[in-house]
Amino acid sequence: MTTPQFWSTPLRYLRWASHEKPAIFYSLVVGAMGPVFLVGLPPVRHALGDVDPEPIPLTYPIPSGPRTFPKGYDDE
Repeated sequence: MTTPQFWSTPLRYLRWASHEKPAIFYSLVVGAMGPVFLVGLPPVRHALGDVDPEPIPLTYPIPSGPRTFPKGYDDE
């Protein structure tokens, strides 16, 4: 029994797929680069000087001291 062509000559099959079915081939290439970038990109960013932004505050800061009420708008 013979092995399928992909497993016997994978580089030749990939070259054929890049010429005959380029949309499928290159979408798989771009999709395969996603996990690589997920692991490799943050150290490269930090090495180039890109810093993470400060976290967004989840609460509104309460001012210290007594509350001042506005005057002149009939709020009394």
